[in-house]
Amino acid sequence: MFRVSIDVGGTFTDLVALDEAGTLINIKVPTTPRRPEIGVLEALRGFLKDQSPEDVGLVTHATTITTNALFGQIALELPKSALITTKGFRDILEIGRQRRPELYNLFFERPRPLVPRRHRYELRERIGPDGEELEPVNSEDLRKIMDEIRREKIRSVAVGLINSYANPVHEEEVEKTLEEGCPEAYVTTSCEISPEYREYERISTAVVNVVLIPIVHNYMENLLHMLEKLGVSTPFYVMQSNGGLARAEDTILRPATIVESGPASGVVASAFYGSLFGLGNVVSFDMGGTTAKAGAVREGVPEIIAEYEVGGKVHKGRVVKGSGYPVRFPFIDLAECSAGGGTIAWVDEGGALRVGPISAGAQPGPACYRMGNTEPTITDANLVLGRLNQRYLLGGRMRIYADSAHGALRERICEPLGLDLSEAASSIVEIANSIMAKILRMVSVERGYDPRSFSLIAFGGAGPMHACALAEELEIPFIIVPVNPGLFSAMGLLVSDVVHSYMRAVMKTVDEASPSGLEELFRELEEEGRKSLKEDGFTLDKMIFLRELDARYIGQSFELTIPAPRGFTKKNLQRVVDIFSEKHRSVYGYSAEEEPVELVNARLRAVGMIAKPRLKTYREAGPEPSKGSMIERREVFFEDLDRYMECPVYARERLETGNRVEGPAIMEQYDSTTVIYPGWSAQVDEFKNLKMTRTGREED
Repeated sequence: MFRVSIDVGGTFTDLVALDEAGTLINIKVPTTPRRPEIGVLEALRGFLKDQSPEDVGLVTHATTITTNALFGQIALELPKSALITTKGFRDILEIGRQRRPELYNLFFERPRPLVPRRHRYELRERIGPDGEELEPVNSEDLRKIMDEIRREKIRSVAVGLINSYANPVHEEEVEKTLEEGCPEAYVTTSCEISPEYREYERISTAVVNVVLIPIVHNYMENLLHMLEKLGVSTPFYVMQSNGGLARAEDTILRPATIVESGPASGVVASAFYGSLFGLGNVVSFDMGGTTAKAGAVREGVPEIIAEYEVGGKVHKGRVVKGSGYPVRFPFIDLAECSAGGGTIAWVDEGGALRVGPISAGAQPGPACYRMGNTEPTITDANLVLGRLNQRYLLGGRMRIYADSAHGALRERICEPLGLDLSEAASSIVEIANSIMAKILRMVSVERGYDPRSFSLIAFGGAGPMHACALAEELEIPFIIVPVNPGLFSAMGLLVSDVVHSYMRAVMKTVDEASPSGLEELFRELEEEGRKSLKEDGFTLDKMIFLRELDARYIGQSFELTIPAPRGFTKKNLQRVVDIFSEKHRSVYGYSAEEEPVELVNARLRAVGMIAKPRLKTYREAGPEPSKGSMIERREVFFEDLDRYMECPVYARERLETGNRVEGPAIMEQYDSTTVIYPGWSAQVDEFKNLKMTRTGREED
């Protein structure tokens, strides 16, 4: 019985299937940006050529459709939507937090509100900050609003009333009335999707969610219909931004939870590998065709943040605050940059060489694909430097044209700058490496972690080509290149658990909070989680409930998330204060024990544990690679040496467990190419992963 995972990336759609014996099947097809489900269907058909639909026991999926829709991709037009809010708060989406993303840019424009002002309706009602009803819902206002919604043929309605986190009764009343009076419209209430204080972020989350529902509903329905036509009748799960899986049917009404679906799965896979090899701290580095992403895993747990700005601008690896649409939901903490294999290199008006942010994407792709693009990309630069096979990719399935890459670099880079071909190509690679090193620093150094105590897991189609250079830059001593790096994010889907996240506002100081009240609150959340996991088919022995609290010193604007005890007592509450102070000190460099601590939110992660797949192991074959494993010798340029060196080129699938290869060397495979720099060596482990260390250093 196979578990099948499908990851839709910006350039390729990857399918990984794994059975109980550890047999791994990999399929890689070009992504179809306007109709991503077509690429998914093609990958599934490729898998089912040699397998029976009855052999599929589970299908998991990661998608970028929500992000693409908010970035305005053609064929993903946002539906006509409305917002119902408390009288006086009609302009909350424009007012926001008054953040100015570009302080000195007089012409900066805030992102266009997802709901135009004419479709934002005010309702007379009011709940107080302590949950008391100050004014009931005005039924006449609500009737007029529903008449307008029907007249305008609005498909999606967000309900965001003030202080609904303290008492959701008014939002629930409005939702029930809308369901009866406007049954064709999708409805999201802010108290359901994000029941916490901060009215702008809560209402923004509700708006983002409801705007995406029709798009995700259509997409998921198409996928489920495709699976049915192919004869695959099995549970279908989707990766959430928090690194956990959820049933496809659940994500249809909660699409805000999957906006970072694809990137999250790569970090989850890295956490699994880190635990498998006892590495502890790991930096994940995922370089695909469009972007490069980095994440941190500490002691086996990915770093999590509570908020993300969807559709925002990325500047030097960070999403610029105020440039996108805030979504309050747990997200795996990632830094991202526009440095994928398809990222375009160009010369600006001042005569400086630049790399990104524009990408050639899947279509037309790098110049060497000869599909219409004449701009040089990072892939073209690596091809010119001899790092990529000069004739084909994907094990011969995809023809490439080295002369097109040479021509693009000569015309666009060499001639304007007066550089020779190798200088231009190596400069592109060095600039790309510099950009990517910054995002690795963001998830390590800028979080207060020493990268020298981390291991690097490099994956994505292009990641293993740049891993050694980045490890040298950050002094990371140890690199793992998975057996199928180009499909590693899809592997993350196979090792993920089902996760349901719950949250309730507390808004009390530790002295004001009742231990019994907190315990009752968490038990209510656990009962919700238990019910959801039972519906997913999990038994009690396969459930784990992880408690957390958001806390801050009184007067602070933002909070830190800390673990919460099981069974609250006065003593435990004091321990909560101590844990918060310790975390505050580690994050900010100081703590203020004399200040009262406020408990802002109670959080719960209800985890349904899925049995982890068994990876196939191979017998030791000795350190010397077989003669048939080397396919050629090729001149490869290394930027640190500033010259070409003759390198052996190995077919990675022919290498055996225990084989050791000293750099410089190249390893080619179906889905990726690994470049082993001078001064590094690689050894094949029992799972056929590559473990790379600096020459002379022992593995940790």
